[in-house]
Amino acid sequence: MAEATPIVTMTDISKRFPGVVALDGVDFRLLPGEVHALMGENGAGKSTLIKVLTGVYDIDEGDIRLAGESVRFTGPLQARQAGISTVYQEVNLCPNLSVAENIQLGREPRRLGAIRWAELRRRASELVGRLGLDIDVTAPLGTYSLAVQQMVAIARAVDISAKVLILDEPTSSLDAGEVAQLFRVMRQLKSEGVAILFVSHFLDQVYEIADRMTVLRNGRLIGEYRVAELSQLELVARMIGKDLATLDELAEHSRRPLATVERGEPVVDARELTRTGAVAPFSLTIHAGEVVGLAGLLGSGRTEVARLLFGADRADHGSLRIDGAEVNLRSPRAAMAHRIGFCSENRRTEGLVEELTVRENIILALQAARGWSRPIPRRRQDELVDRYVRALDIRPADPEARVGHLSGGNQQKVLLARWLITEPRLLIVDEPTRGIDVGAKAEIQRLVVELSDGGMAVLFISAELEEVLRLSHKIAVLRDRRLVEQVENSEDVDADRIMRTIASGGTA
Repeated sequence: MAEATPIVTMTDISKRFPGVVALDGVDFRLLPGEVHALMGENGAGKSTLIKVLTGVYDIDEGDIRLAGESVRFTGPLQARQAGISTVYQEVNLCPNLSVAENIQLGREPRRLGAIRWAELRRRASELVGRLGLDIDVTAPLGTYSLAVQQMVAIARAVDISAKVLILDEPTSSLDAGEVAQLFRVMRQLKSEGVAILFVSHFLDQVYEIADRMTVLRNGRLIGEYRVAELSQLELVARMIGKDLATLDELAEHSRRPLATVERGEPVVDARELTRTGAVAPFSLTIHAGEVVGLAGLLGSGRTEVARLLFGADRADHGSLRIDGAEVNLRSPRAAMAHRIGFCSENRRTEGLVEELTVRENIILALQAARGWSRPIPRRRQDELVDRYVRALDIRPADPEARVGHLSGGNQQKVLLARWLITEPRLLIVDEPTRGIDVGAKAEIQRLVVELSDGGMAVLFISAELEEVLRLSHKIAVLRDRRLVEQVENSEDVDADRIMRTIASGGTA
């Protein structure tokens, strides 16, 4: 690819927060007509660099240039007006409005103050057609899949004549077909001269779509590389600061041995449990010291099963036994009373309270179980929180830091700490490694192994089949909200075997 004049140049960028140097003299450049991956572990400074570029944060030192002119935006709106648009992992649109209304929101064509609806729909149709989307722009956005919603968010960004498009973890909730559709759109925009800054923890995707990459570690620039000149192992070594032999050892340590596990007594035993419209009748037993993995495509019913077992949704039929006694879980609090913990896949809206501190988030479940009339003494809070901050290596190691300021991987660790502090008999973890870096992912995988080795029952949900296979003793396969097969993990079971089961709807 011929070298061009950078559309974005960031020089010697530094940003500090109380007790934390988020960026330390970082240089970055982005060329028109390229896909540039920003790589690094959680906490490396990727999100801070994006927020500095788009005016969410002001810089302490350094210079930012857009098309050669020095700029310092006071907020995302000013950045958008200058041609820099950001599409985040969580689609920030209005699901109750139509596709056309979302694309044109705030920029609706008007005549004498009234919205020209026909013109609005025409413009939206032309734009989605340009991106190769065959959708009804008059339909509510919420009726479409998350993948389509991501495309609509990109269409909205393109509609403001974006020179720079920032995609922050856009594929974390997409299946393979949806990722291919997104990449097709990205390639088209790239051919039109749009500069795309791409953030992803999926290394295969980075190597498929990106031209160059910039690697950050602990807020510092490690280097800028052409993708074709750096192997995946070399990239990971630069991201986490460990040599290749250490990486192999880390991966091996987190791998679940496939020898027969010494299972304890059943902790949870569901029989023909169902919720109409959510999941068909299923039976599932999870023993002490056992990891049961839930495998299936997006929308297959994995989260619905988890919510039933945690009492977040009520079953219409069937029975549930916990430690041999039949129970009726009418609420999450009832599940907590039976020592069941649940780390939701959506840590931002269903897990953490971003305005509270790390300490307050960690003790939340334990305090709720005790009742708010019996507050946990502050000294006891500090002892418990300090233990889990150190055990899970939560960074920064400041219990009074606002959890909303932490990286995604460290937020996930805080959520895990919240439930581990309650000493659950069954821990349900729904996509615990989604959107986090390889180092944090290996740590969480290793933690799951250690918890089950210690006798805890674990229900592990992940869209990554290799991860399910690595950690699980038994795999329950779902398709179309039905549990179609349960497979004992062994050397003969691989991702192809599970995919064939999903495709056939039964034994492969």
